[in-house]
Order: sequence, then structure tokens, then C-alpha cells
Amino acid sequence: MCSLTSLTSFIFQSPLLMSRAFFFFALSTLWAGLPYQVLSKHAGVTRHYQFDIKLQNVTRLCQTKSIVTVNGQFPGPRIIAREGDRLLIKVVNHVQYNVTIHWHGIRQLRSGWADGPAYITQCPIQTGQSYLYNFTVSGQRGTLFWHAHISWLRATLYGPIVILPRKHVPYPFPQPFTEVPIVFGEWWKADTETIINQAMQSGGAPNISDAYTINGLPGPLYNCSSKDVFKLKVKPGKTYLLRLINAALNDELFFRIANHSLTVVEADAAYVKPFKTDTVLITPGQTTNVLLRAMPRAPNATFVMAAHPYATGPAAFDNTTVTGFLEYERPKSLKAKSRKLPLLRPKLPKFNDTAYSMKFNRKIRSLASAKFPAKVPQKVDRRFFFTVSLGLRPCPENQTCQGPNNTKLAASVNNVSFVLPNTALLQAHFFNKSKGVYTPDFPSNPPIKFNYTGTPPKNIMVTSGTKVVALPFNTSVELVMQDTSVIGAESHPLHLHGFNFFVMAQGIGNFDPKNDPAEFNLVDPAERNTVGVPSGGWVAIRFLADNPGVWFMHCHLEVHTSWGLKMAWVVTDGKGRKQKLPPPPSDLPKC
Repeated sequence: MCSLTSLTSFIFQSPLLMSRAFFFFALSTLWAGLPYQVLSKHAGVTRHYQFDIKLQNVTRLCQTKSIVTVNGQFPGPRIIAREGDRLLIKVVNHVQYNVTIHWHGIRQLRSGWADGPAYITQCPIQTGQSYLYNFTVSGQRGTLFWHAHISWLRATLYGPIVILPRKHVPYPFPQPFTEVPIVFGEWWKADTETIINQAMQSGGAPNISDAYTINGLPGPLYNCSSKDVFKLKVKPGKTYLLRLINAALNDELFFRIANHSLTVVEADAAYVKPFKTDTVLITPGQTTNVLLRAMPRAPNATFVMAAHPYATGPAAFDNTTVTGFLEYERPKSLKAKSRKLPLLRPKLPKFNDTAYSMKFNRKIRSLASAKFPAKVPQKVDRRFFFTVSLGLRPCPENQTCQGPNNTKLAASVNNVSFVLPNTALLQAHFFNKSKGVYTPDFPSNPPIKFNYTGTPPKNIMVTSGTKVVALPFNTSVELVMQDTSVIGAESHPLHLHGFNFFVMAQGIGNFDPKNDPAEFNLVDPAERNTVGVPSGGWVAIRFLADNPGVWFMHCHLEVHTSWGLKMAWVVTDGKGRKQKLPPPPSDLPKC
């Protein structure tokens, strides 16, 4: 019998061959007919998947290499569920690396053991071992994604999560003809684990990627890639829902389709007030659903879709462009004449266009309707001010390092470069064995005040430690994250596990605690799980700590996470039965 994974994969690999009605008929028939789809007590159904982590030879850019995959697929299989469904995903590790999988953006209400970041909520799954991730999709619908959450394995271990509304609940926007996941990735010719291990050893910056990809394909602008191109075939006059996901390791991306506008309707699995744009900015860790309205008649052209980086930092970056084709279905009488249609190319913003970035992000606002209210915390119990910075660490004795003046490059939050422990923080917290694992003294403010976006201090060495912030259950938090000019100002996409947060405001320069709060949006701010801290600027967010457990927060530029730009929040149990974290499952991996 085919597995749910393989059957749903087949359905989504040819989404444009079907009408939306057939798509959902096929999907409902599939879900209804499988023996291990189980009706559950929580209004949804239980869906079973098996993820076999295995090596697979893949050829890109004229080179074949062995990559880590799920079920031999690259990108990996799609997870499909409805709001309210329970997911049981068995991950079996057949490779030489330790592995974890993170279900990025899933709230994980009281299911922190299933969140996935290595040494935060679990020890990694070792070779030959397995772990059953068990969680329910609560109060979310839209697009998210899954990816490995250890070292740089997410370079190839990633795939979409499609969360449909509950049955008979329509979208709050025009129903699309069909839906297409578009996943952006980054490709290296060399082995990515070797790259990051060498960089961490030497203290220098890791090698940049060789290409970007759309659904695993680099497109014709790269050598040896004329056939490795994603093609989106559309019918004239139809509307398509494109589920955009940025799974790239280290680069924010601008995306545009020539001669077509897009309507943004959802971000990070939360509906937004629809707005039109010709270019979407999407950072690693973010998802954006857009409606694409095809032209009423098949035009005499093929349209290029393209993505290239938005990069603001001082370091080198992969300044290349991934392309795919938007092709119109044409009447048979015109097909013979249409073999050499002209290619129309889009014009993307400049790679360092921070003004466009700020303008685009300010357009994203919660739907804030009666059905989908924006539950913005109106009062604040705890306020935090975090600087996010690059910095330096000393070079170990008897070693030569590649950072400035024989140092190692580092990154920090409030000058603390986070050190992963040898056991999972969540276990240490749950069993009251934090001694020797972590300390609850993460600084609420920078240890030294300075002109954050002006001349940096002379001493830019970071401190190191495994420090967390402890929060009582139901604490409302306001957090301002401030970029700094230490080594160089740079946009940082910060991702918070376990919560959605509201983006109250953002600005360029230093945050002004007296005047800037007057501009906070308390009515319909964007609800997200990943937000860009503007280059040379700040962003203010609020969230309610209503989910007991240990929750990672980190930069989603993987190189910065490797360097220590990360920390964790510990949310203690509440008094009620449903406000407590249950005990760990019996198959929780051991360190």
C-alpha cells in the first residue's frame, strides 16, 4: 500500500493538471481511505507520516553529491493537515549524522517535546534510532515548513507544511483554482557539514553557496542548469495560491514574476489584510501566501520568475539569481507556433534596498476581523531590550584563527554568545536539574550602553554562556530588538519557537524608549513567528507567554546561529491542568 506521504506527494507534484475541485476530492478521498487515519477527540483527525532520513545522490550544477534527505526526496515531502488535526510523524535516522526535525511555526501548545531544536527541547536522534513527533495543529492555517534543526543539515532537509482550514470553512479571500508550494533553497557544491565545521574551527566565515533554488532547481542562469528549472503552468484567467517558503540557510530574498502582480493574503500561517505588490521580500524562516491572477488570454510570451538576495551585512554573499518560468496553457492551434516565445524578465530591487524592505514589511497587517481577531497584548508585564550583534571571541592558545587580529567571529544577544549544552534544556527544566546545564540570568538589557548604530565600542569581544530568561506562565512580554554596527550593521531574521508574536513597530537608528512607543500599532499589527530586525534599526514585538516549556529564539541566518546569536525562554507551568507541560514521551532521544 502507498503511504500517505507518497500519495500526497504525487498529488502536489502535478497540481496544475487538476481543477481545485478535483484536488480537494482527491485529497479527501485519500484521507478518508487510509487505515491509519484515526478520528480523534479534538475535532480533527490523526495523520501518520514516516520520515526516513537517508542519503541520496543528487546532481546539480554538473556535480553529483550525496545529500541528507527525507525518504530520498529533495525537497522533502509535503505535510498536509487541517486546522485541529493531530500529527504523528515517525523520524527514523539512517545516516551518520545526529538529526532532529523542527516543525517551524507550529505553536506546539503543551507539546514542547515535539518542537525539535537539538539540545533545546530534545537530544538529537542518533544513527539507527527513531523518534515519534506528536503534536496538534491548533488555531493555525496557512503555510509553514519543516526542517532539520541541528548544525547545517537543513541545507537539504526541508519541506512544506500545508495547513488547510477546517472542513467547510472558506478562505477569507477568493478561492484559488489550485495551490502551488514554491520553496526557495540554497545549494552548495561542497558538503555543507564540512563547510560549517571548518569555519567553526578556523573562526572565519564559511564559504557562500553556489546557487539558489526554487523547489530544488537552480534554473537556467547557472551553468549546467538549463533543464533544472521550475515551470509553473497556468490557465488564462485562473487564480493560483502560491505558498512561498524561504528555506535558504543564509539569505533573505526578493521574489518577483515578470509582468504580474501578486496579492499577499497570509504570512507565517496568519491571515493578513490583502495587499498587492510586484515584489515579495521573504527572509529565511518566513512563509508568505500570495494570489497570482493569470492574464485573461494566453499572451505571446513566457514570463520569468526570479529571486535574488537582500543582503546588508559586511560579509560576502551569494549574489546570484534563481529563475523559473511562468508558462501559459495555449490552444492547440497555437502550440506549434509557441515553441520560441520571447522571455520577459522581472526587475528586482537592488540587493541592499533597505528602504524597500521597510516599506514592504510595514504593509503586512493582521486581518483583525471578528472571525480572525488580533489578540495583541494591551498591557505589558515584562519589558526587554536585546541588542543583536556580530562580535569576536579569543582564538584558543596554540591556534591560528581567521577572524580580525587572530580572533574568531562570533554573534550574540546582549553580548552573550549562546553555548548549546550537552543535554536538552527542556529535560533539565522539567526534572529540576538545571544546575550545570543553564542559568536563569540572561540579561534583560545590554550590559553596556553605547550608540548602537553609531561608532561601536573598542572592545567587541563577546561573553559566552548558556543563559535563559525565566517567565511565569501568562506573562505578557514586550521585546525590542536592536541591530548594532559592531563589525557591520545587518538585517537579522529572528525566529521565536513556541509562540506567534505581534510586530508593534520598526524603525531605523536607535530605539527611543520615550517617543517610539507612541507609534506602536495596538490594533492590527502583523502576527508572525520570524521577523527581520532592520539593518541599522530596531523592531518591537509583543507576545503572551501562555505555552509552558523551553523556547528557542535565534537568528534564522544559519551562520549567525552557529556563531551564537541565540537564546532561550523558559516558561514555567501555570496552576491549571491545561497550563502544565506533560511528561516527556518514552521514546525521547537520549544524549
